[in-house]
Amino acid sequence: MVGTGGPVATFSVWDYVVFAATILGAAGIGLFQAIRSRKETSSAEFLLGGRQMTAVPVAMSLTASFMSGITVIGTPTEAYRFGAAFWIFAFAYTIMSTITAEIFVPLFYRLGITSAYEYLELRFNRLIRIIGTSMYIVQTALYTGLVIYAPALALNQITGLNLWGVLVATGAVCILYCTLGGLKAVIWTDVLQMVIMLAGFVAVIARGAVLQGGLTKIWEDARQGGRLEAFDFDPDPLKRHTFWTIVVGGSIMWVSIYAINQSQVQRYISCKTLGHAKMSLYVNMVGLWVTVSLAVFSGLTMFSIYKNCDPYTNGDIGTHDQLLPYLVMDILADYPGIPGLFVAAAYSGTLSTVSSSINALVAVTVEDFILPVFKNLTERQVSWMNMGLSVFFGALCIAMAGVASVMGSVLQAALSVFGMISGPLLGLYLLGMLFRTSNSIGGLGGMIIGLVLTLWVGIGGQIYPPTADKTNPLPLSTVGCSIKDQNFTTTAPWTSPVTLTEQPDVRPPLADSWYSLSYLYFSLLGTLVTIVSGLLLSMITGGCKQEKLNPDLFVKKSDLICFSSRSESEVSDVTEKAATDINLEADRSTFPDHEVMSKDVEKATKL
Repeated sequence: MVGTGGPVATFSVWDYVVFAATILGAAGIGLFQAIRSRKETSSAEFLLGGRQMTAVPVAMSLTASFMSGITVIGTPTEAYRFGAAFWIFAFAYTIMSTITAEIFVPLFYRLGITSAYEYLELRFNRLIRIIGTSMYIVQTALYTGLVIYAPALALNQITGLNLWGVLVATGAVCILYCTLGGLKAVIWTDVLQMVIMLAGFVAVIARGAVLQGGLTKIWEDARQGGRLEAFDFDPDPLKRHTFWTIVVGGSIMWVSIYAINQSQVQRYISCKTLGHAKMSLYVNMVGLWVTVSLAVFSGLTMFSIYKNCDPYTNGDIGTHDQLLPYLVMDILADYPGIPGLFVAAAYSGTLSTVSSSINALVAVTVEDFILPVFKNLTERQVSWMNMGLSVFFGALCIAMAGVASVMGSVLQAALSVFGMISGPLLGLYLLGMLFRTSNSIGGLGGMIIGLVLTLWVGIGGQIYPPTADKTNPLPLSTVGCSIKDQNFTTTAPWTSPVTLTEQPDVRPPLADSWYSLSYLYFSLLGTLVTIVSGLLLSMITGGCKQEKLNPDLFVKKSDLICFSSRSESEVSDVTEKAATDINLEADRSTFPDHEVMSKDVEKATKL
């Protein structure tokens, strides 16, 4: 009986058919793009889609790449356990999209960069660029391991497939179409995967509404269970989710993800005009609203069904992240193919994020490490290098899934990784973009201080998780569970023993203060500390009065004009022409030369 606990069904033949068709469809898009673009083998084509992408597919790709399998698995579980507060992230997405579109996109687009970390060398020096790129590679590899692990866990729960077999298969599919199709394959595959992800949520909500007697009943159950008390205005920074931690801390965290993360930057600078690049972020914002709304309501649906029998407390699953897969097999097993669609949704989110990460890692490695050293590589050599690196980073991400398996709740762990590393990096970018007095010593010192603090609080919080009075888990019941064999358990051998509120035997004095800081404030902490300490160090070391800085490296008032600037299209044309001219030089890389680019941009701006 639905919602009363116990073992659930596993995959049927039709579920496997639907799932396999989805994965083959994703790989097919990659192969199609590879065949279609087989005569266009330049690095600019592979890494940036020839800078000819339009707003809508890029927007869907932006949404899919970070609304990953972690979102499909983790966000409904978050709403089930802690209530609908996670939906407030819709406000954070709005703030993030506006800041990224109006401040960062014009600057990066104007400079014609391929790697987001090129800016750090242009503004500061090469050492800072190398450090920034290295931080990104570590962060992305670890995050991608989490992304691979989450749906593999789901697949194991409801199909019985071997966990590590699924992990390797995920990486192999991504490696295939990333290696063959480049960024175009990644973006168009993301479009398909985004549609499938949303369809999976709709299937869960629709079936839940039928079982519970309508959406109104689900909403009422959520209200009675305290799941709708989302707006907590308590300013306490130690509470995990409040209005302020999500809107203030969450906005900065998502800015650090979208504004300077290579996976995202690479997408919007692949657009053919600045207008398309900005529009892609605003369309993406709507996509994020829809996704988080469906994910949260899926969690409320799950609570309505299991309000009297929590599967985790009852021992039916081994970790909270298996809740939604368990629900799917409990309520949708009678509809062959639908569970397969859900697993395809989680798996699609993973494919989109992993493929994005692989493509971005290749871009920064080639642009930041290889081409500056080996300047005489031919176009063919660079192309082969791109494909080889795609295979290497795919294998690395699979290996990192093993690390991810011991990090507890996948949703919080993933966002914590970004907060700890991206926060100081965002502070470094803002230091360079907004303050002309900041210099290389201040930038490097500020980033190191910010990184040390965020790693200290983040790792401390992982070792000594905050107590229940800070995380505020809502009550769950097992009074409605059916009687079962007490010797039966489905706890998986790989399941991490670390849960959000499980505590070590001895807690140091900092555990209930510094280490209990909301994970959403990690990024804000790193950003502010980096800016303040960077400015102080720059002032102490004389600022940059003796340096002649390119004005294009700073935010301009004209950047804030959304779509109407005439010079926008002209600058875009000059940028494309400069890139094309440089591509004709067979003994050099295909990436735009910054001095040539800035001169062309200045000429266009004066027109």
